[in-house]
Amino acid sequence: MEKKDEDYELLKKLIQQKLGFNCEQYKDSHFKRRIDVRLRATNSKTYKEYVNLLQNNRNEYPELMETLTVNVTNFFRNAEVYDIIEKEVLPALIKAKNSGLRTIRIWSAGCSIGVEAYSIAMLLHHLLGNDFNKYNIKITGTDIDKESLLKAQKGIYSEIEMKDVRPAFLNKYFTKQGKDYVISDELKKIAQFKKQDLITGPKMSGFDAIFCRNVTIYFQKELQEVLYMDFYNALSKDGFFIMGKTETLLGPSKDTFKPYNSKERIYQK
Repeated sequence: MEKKDEDYELLKKLIQQKLGFNCEQYKDSHFKRRIDVRLRATNSKTYKEYVNLLQNNRNEYPELMETLTVNVTNFFRNAEVYDIIEKEVLPALIKAKNSGLRTIRIWSAGCSIGVEAYSIAMLLHHLLGNDFNKYNIKITGTDIDKESLLKAQKGIYSEIEMKDVRPAFLNKYFTKQGKDYVISDELKKIAQFKKQDLITGPKMSGFDAIFCRNVTIYFQKELQEVLYMDFYNALSKDGFFIMGKTETLLGPSKDTFKPYNSKERIYQK
């Protein structure tokens, strides 16, 4: 048993060195499940065999990275949450900004291929109508996976990702290109995507809303506590924090955030 753990530690070290991926922030059970996917795919019986494979086959690294960061994702995922965002959260932000600088800043943390960021962009454009250009809107998507970020920047999506987009939005915000759908330039203009490690990356601030859904469930509890307070500090006064349905506030953040809609996991500073 001891030996297997040694090989597992060696594998984690290798992943950290070659991919810059911080394995320690994840729960072991989650991490091992993801790695086991690649063990099975490569017919490796043990961690040691898989380490040997990695050392001899550079092409395995991108496959491994994709498996470690894979996200099942599509536009407007969990319709109930987006319903409250469209009817209450975004109108509240717009109302608070309807004079002065009219700057709206939103952060999609762990943004994967950008569908969450663009879903929010569509709703804002829809709600503001002709006033859209009177606002300075910036939606920042961050993730640790370069491939996902590239896809987000290109804004090209397959039918699978489109399944919950309402027909009116499909016509208005996308152009069909073969089998794919390309997001409109007007929405691309307000979205930016960049690499950012939530744990070790530089702290960000000044946001009116932060979305971090189904990202922290894989993190150790202590890290979740730190992260939620980081999000709290990154929000402007009355800013909204939206987390995933399976996630719960832990530690100091539990008493710091005000519940806005606990059922949909929406909180306010």
